Amino acid sequence: MQVIAVVGSKKSGKTTTIENLVRELTKRGHVLAVIKHISKPDFTIDTVGKDTWKFAKAGARTIISVAQNEIAKIEKIPFEEISLENLLKKCQGCELVIIEGLKKLVATKKDIPKIIVVKSKEEVDIAIKTFKPILAFSGPLVVKKPNLKILYANGLENSQKLADIVDSWLKKG
Repeated sequence: MQVIAVVGSKKSGKTTTIENLVRELTKRGHVLAVIKHISKPDFTIDTVGKDTWKFAKAGARTIISVAQNEIAKIEKIPFEEISLENLLKKCQGCELVIIEGLKKLVATKKDIPKIIVVKSKEEVDIAIKTFKPILAFSGPLVVKKPNLKILYANGLENSQKLADIVDSWLKKG
């Protein structure tokens, strides 16, 4: 299983970039998983008042709901107890896992290349100092740095080019 991370500032286009990339890579036959970090402290995927919510409120740490076309597992775990390794174990059977966010967990992990979605030159400069390794830059800002050997593809508008970069990396991996 290969792993890449897509990181960037709020409202930079990370989700749209991933959505377009998933669509294009799936068309090419890749089996994908996406891990999405939601930073809102009180966010829950569960619905207040529904049975799964009631089970969690009653004390269940893990709740599994089974519907006609979907199985959902809700685990009530404090963020501090979550490890990247455990999250990736939940994606077994996938060829590629794309992580959105989790900047602090992935920033310097050399085995996880990053696609950085940028909106400004300052974000490019910060990303170069913060994230290792960078697979590509994406987003509305065309990245032009003469000494920089990092690829650029705007995943918001040209998902095929960004998918080509990821495909090439997957073949090397």
